[in-house]
Amino acid sequence: MKTVIALMRARFSRFTPFDGVYAFALAAGALFLLTRYHAAMDGYERLILIGAAFALGALGMRWKPVRALISAVAMLSLLAITLYRGDLARAEQVFLLKYALSSQSAILWMSALFAFSTIFYWIGVCARAPLGFNLGMRLCWSAVLMGATGMMARWYESYLIGADVGHIPISNLYEVFILFCLITALFYLYYEAHYQTHALGAFALLLISAAVGFLIWYSATRDAHLIQPLVPALQSWWMKIHVPANFIGYAGFALAAMAAAARLLAQRGLWTSRLPALDVLDDLMYKAIAAGFSFFTLATILGALWAADAWGGYWSWDPKESWALIVWLNYAAWLHMRLIKGLRGALAAWWALAGLLVTLFAFLGVNMFLSGLHSYGQL
Repeated sequence: MKTVIALMRARFSRFTPFDGVYAFALAAGALFLLTRYHAAMDGYERLILIGAAFALGALGMRWKPVRALISAVAMLSLLAITLYRGDLARAEQVFLLKYALSSQSAILWMSALFAFSTIFYWIGVCARAPLGFNLGMRLCWSAVLMGATGMMARWYESYLIGADVGHIPISNLYEVFILFCLITALFYLYYEAHYQTHALGAFALLLISAAVGFLIWYSATRDAHLIQPLVPALQSWWMKIHVPANFIGYAGFALAAMAAAARLLAQRGLWTSRLPALDVLDDLMYKAIAAGFSFFTLATILGALWAADAWGGYWSWDPKESWALIVWLNYAAWLHMRLIKGLRGALAAWWALAGLLVTLFAFLGVNMFLSGLHSYGQL
């Protein structure tokens, strides 16, 4: 009993006044949304909102820097909503909206900041310059802030277009690529703090910048940035939980592949003194894949439940479903070999890199070359 009391005291002694303010703000925000939009939400959506508040609260308590991020995103999003005054045309009339806080402006800022972050991380690696790493990290946090603000603004803008158009902005390739960039960056920033290593940022941000490049190309050639009504298959509360879980999985797999690339270079004697130790990269690969696999498994289960609700069956061997199963089996085998056989080293790294290619095909290749029930995601 004394041990339990001591543990509880130790845990609560780490709480600060800002922890209390943060928890109160989350609770107040969730309560406001529940009371204000109660009639517009069904029971499942209310549960999602409450669950999201608890999840953000737990994340903020475990990883302190994210509290400031969530608080800043909330303040900037509320400022943008206030400036709109219910009129979408003000996006081109109000200075702050036009150049910073409208969805397109904020997402362009995100893209530029990720690109500069990549440059400074590589300066840090090549020149062994701590200043480069420090600037790269700060720019990465700033990019996440602007990208998340842009997503919140886009969500509000969709409702300004029309109540029948409004939806959470995770419904097409343009929106989910932004989501992928944000989640992958947060994954990296967490592990950077956990392992106290910065050099991996050059690799992680390189992948994020490639995603940003695709995002810009896709927007310029397909007008993908325009907000469109949801197709009937996506008009469901399932989308609010299935898609984020899926992309947390993708982000974990992507970060593991970048750690694998760094490990293979270090093992061959390239930048050995500049990159994290091999055992650190092995451990990071394992933890990123384990986290990604957990969420990808959850997303697959949720997807099956959504399919049953939308199409009348849990599994139809649609190409997207089949390739999702291939991705799941690939990482299940990787984790099995790691836990049972102690898989490490070059084989684990090459496998993680190959896994990213399999995941990339499941994400994009199926949309480009195959068709099926998920045809709403085509390029």
